[in-house]
Amino acid sequence: MTVFTSAGTTLALTKTAAATYDKAGVEALLAAATKIGEVSDLGDIPSRAYDIVNWRNIASRGDSKAKGGYTLGTQTITVGIDPNDAGQALVDTATEDDDFYTVIISHPKLGVIAGRALVMGGPRNYGDANTIATRQITLEYSIVSDDEDGLVIYTPED
Repeated sequence: MTVFTSAGTTLALTKTAAATYDKAGVEALLAAATKIGEVSDLGDIPSRAYDIVNWRNIASRGDSKAKGGYTLGTQTITVGIDPNDAGQALVDTATEDDDFYTVIISHPKLGVIAGRALVMGGPRNYGDANTIATRQITLEYSIVSDDEDGLVIYTPED
């Protein structure tokens, strides 16, 4: 069994949407995307999570279930506050912006996950004398069109 830590993972942000929602489209954005510094916790990584649809036929009395729509989820990221970090400055800009941004999570062994999200901002916590001042950044992922969700996942071998 091979498992990995999050060590070496980077988080980047760009306002630009991928030209294509595949490996080539995301890799074209990587050079221009701004890395967010001092990330200590990535939270839940975006993924399809389906709703359950329940109904009960009164003749059979039992529940029937089906997959309904899905969400790509919400991600809450923790960063150590760095007023000189360009990525955190972009987060501030994106928080005040109603547009979607491309979020790119790159792990050295597990690969890349990218998607379009609204940057919702989040609370700051200065803690006490023995804590790093942090902030929580909330990302709300969304589909990009009626035809595709825009979530791109690939490994280094792809």
